[in-house]
Amino acid sequence: MKRRLLLSTAVLGALSAAGTSQAADLTLCWAAWDPANALVELSKEFEAESGHTMSFEFVPWPNFADRMLNELNSGGQLCDLLIGDSQWIGGGAENGHYVKLNDFFEAEGISMDDFAPATVYAYSTWPKGTPNYYALPAMGDANAWFYRRDWFENEEIKAAYKEATGDDLREPQSQTELLQIAQFFQGREIDGQTRYGASIFTERGSEGITMGVTGALYTWGFKYENEPGSYDMEGAVNSPEAVEALEFYKELYETATPPGYSDSYMEQSLDAFKSGQVAMAMNWFAFFPGLYADPNTGGDNIGFFVNPPQNQAGSTLGGQGISVVSYSENRDAALEYIKWFAQPSVQATWWELGGYSAHNSVLNDPGFADSAPFAGDFLEAMNDVQDFWQEPAYAELLLAMQKRVHDYVVADQGTAQEALDKLIEDWTEVFEDEGKL
Repeated sequence: MKRRLLLSTAVLGALSAAGTSQAADLTLCWAAWDPANALVELSKEFEAESGHTMSFEFVPWPNFADRMLNELNSGGQLCDLLIGDSQWIGGGAENGHYVKLNDFFEAEGISMDDFAPATVYAYSTWPKGTPNYYALPAMGDANAWFYRRDWFENEEIKAAYKEATGDDLREPQSQTELLQIAQFFQGREIDGQTRYGASIFTERGSEGITMGVTGALYTWGFKYENEPGSYDMEGAVNSPEAVEALEFYKELYETATPPGYSDSYMEQSLDAFKSGQVAMAMNWFAFFPGLYADPNTGGDNIGFFVNPPQNQAGSTLGGQGISVVSYSENRDAALEYIKWFAQPSVQATWWELGGYSAHNSVLNDPGFADSAPFAGDFLEAMNDVQDFWQEPAYAELLLAMQKRVHDYVVADQGTAQEALDKLIEDWTEVFEDEGKL
């Protein structure tokens, strides 16, 4: 409590020289999930110091993209600040939805060198890798795994696994070991109930199965292009390694997941784990504080691990940057919020409350890795993250991948090779329409 009060004092002090704009009612738009609740609590400090008031528009994840992209494309003034997905940065920049922040950063002494490079690249820059910034890294995130530590440490279960596989039961060190463990638990009776191996992402309606399957693809060495910026996809998207990874994900789905999990994303993965159905589950680091606090399956009963490597390390990037919407009538006040949020003291409190800071002062603190049971895994994952296309045509590209991989993995249509070949055809058509091929 003492540490919390000291941090709060530091946060309030961060605005001492910033409050210059007329009092405004700012609306911040984001998805409806645990970190959003933490941001509401954090933002009370901004209100107290600045004189501005904060309102929030939080949209459930399945509807978040449609709702917010429609708002931006219509030039709507609902949002002064938007914490938008990393994949939106290209469209936000090229379509004029986001304010370019370079001059503001320079004037206020905000350096992108103070943030983790992967988050700056993914959440802030367009064109990718250039020093053109349209967002401040707000919420670092990646897809990772959690498991029933109490089952993994049960002596009878450990002995049964050793007898069945010849290996020791442990956190999986590869994708294929993860599959072996999940298949071992599939249909196994524990404490009088039938359990299953793993809950994975299979949802087709928004982004679910793409975010899940890329966790396998990246570790096999999948690339979107043979050369960055070339849009040359033949032999990259449908490489032998990519085919093998997609076949792996289908086998994981068919042989090691609960019955009926054909449309599973974040909520379903959490439910499967909390209800005791599965030994392992994939989800975003954003949910890990809440999972650890769960009175039934959290605490000593839960463990966490980074997405295991196969041919290489790789994790699917989540997370978002915070942007000022160009249509806002409260631009000065919105920029004031950005300046406040960028302060190291605010970032430290953000991490304490359950957000995932991308600020180096937080991540490089000697005590960070021990500050939560998943903090070290988060640092490791963020070193090897990869993201989906961040093109302005992101939505069309995503819909194509959702269809092709869902048709193969869940609907059992065709082969992995055919699915990826067709995906190249889909994406080629999109880029031709964009004038990039």
